Amino acid sequence: MLNMAEGLARLRALAEGPVVSAVADAFHAAGFELAVVGGPVRDALLGRDVNDLDFTTNASPDEILKIVTPISTAQWDIGRAFGTIGARVPGSGGKGEQVEITTYRADSYDGVTRKPTVEFGDTIEGDLVRRDFRVNAMALQVASPETAREIKLVDPTGGVEDLVAGILRTPADPNVSFGDDPLRMLRAARFSAQLGFEIDDATREAITRLRDTLKIVSPERIQGELVRLMQTDDPVRGIRVLVDTGLVEEFLPEISALRLEVDEHHHHKDVYEHSLTVLQQAIELEHSRHPGEAPDVALRIAALLHDIGKPRTRKLEPGGAVTFHHHDVVGSRMARKRLQALRFDGDTTDAVATLIELHLRFFGYAEGTWTDAAVRRYVRDAGGLLERLHILTRADVTTRNKRKASRLASAYDDIEKRIADLREQEQLDAMRPELDGNRIQQILGIGPGREVGEAYRFLLDLRLDEGMIGPDAAEQRLREWWAARG
Repeated sequence: MLNMAEGLARLRALAEGPVVSAVADAFHAAGFELAVVGGPVRDALLGRDVNDLDFTTNASPDEILKIVTPISTAQWDIGRAFGTIGARVPGSGGKGEQVEITTYRADSYDGVTRKPTVEFGDTIEGDLVRRDFRVNAMALQVASPETAREIKLVDPTGGVEDLVAGILRTPADPNVSFGDDPLRMLRAARFSAQLGFEIDDATREAITRLRDTLKIVSPERIQGELVRLMQTDDPVRGIRVLVDTGLVEEFLPEISALRLEVDEHHHHKDVYEHSLTVLQQAIELEHSRHPGEAPDVALRIAALLHDIGKPRTRKLEPGGAVTFHHHDVVGSRMARKRLQALRFDGDTTDAVATLIELHLRFFGYAEGTWTDAAVRRYVRDAGGLLERLHILTRADVTTRNKRKASRLASAYDDIEKRIADLREQEQLDAMRPELDGNRIQQILGIGPGREVGEAYRFLLDLRLDEGMIGPDAAEQRLREWWAARG
């Protein structure tokens, strides 16, 4: 719960920090107002880490650039058309901090695109009421050292009250706010997950009613919000908002499709709830195995989407059984197509698709002992995704049967130990044939071409099946294979 006295103390500490002080002094000397705005104010009040500094001012973009140039080591004006100037301002210990400073805005929207008609405003209150949510519509005005660094919290819409209540509401009518910028509906899900806040009824109902307006938002912007949601500590909360309001149907309908119907004769696990549990467990394993590291977005998306092939492959068998044959392969293709449509980069798309395709492979190990060759192939197919595959596969165990869960955990402990042992013995991370392409050409007396690739693949299979046999034995087997080809 928000402690206002402690929150105000944190606001004062924020105002007295070296970067805020330097920027405030420069603007005061030039005769302009300045305030820290939005997320930094919200997070300081809540006792959360403040990572980015955003300012607002009555100075024009040209005036902002003139003021910050002497106190910064770099400046950029890519957002000048929207009134924003960026700069890197030296902080404590000589470390520079990136800041963005924006002229007061009073934009209007045409309802056709989410690009506003940029209009600069006259007051900070007018700037704040046009923002996305009340908890983000607060500003901390910072005065000069002559007034003992006096600070003033400007909160025209009741953001503090919403922080205390743990509620997300728009400053204006949500129908108008979301109609102006539909991306704010996605931000509602993200902030709900990030802050652990509830979305008030009127705001939630507006999201449901206006969800199809998300069509005017570019795939890149939707992808950006989805990534930010997946980077939170509790993305499941935000995903539930997206599904319950129907907003997810506009950009990732495969998620809501996981809520398979259960009829009176063919009962099976709720795939949607299972997928959310897998995501939660993957995040827990991610934190325990790699504490302090940045969120692994590709792993988290793979965990969320790992079963999206099930609705398409679902089959009701005689006797009441339900099967999902090849849902791993089908789901991998579906995920690749969807992530490409959302303009994800190639590395993320490939990682997610591969993890989904491989996520069932381990369960064959749990059902019977694999040979060393099978373990080598598991490692080879996973490649650089092996650690992520370990996490995803372990997280995919959501059974309430403690005996079964224990058996699967022991089986995975065993396979990880075998991989470690084989890696130490055989350098699994550099899995290659014992003869390279040049040596293959010398032995077979051929030049570059298709046959060299076929010989390479034969030797790689030999390496996977039998391990290291030595270059002489590999050469003999290669000659025998070549001779058998005629």
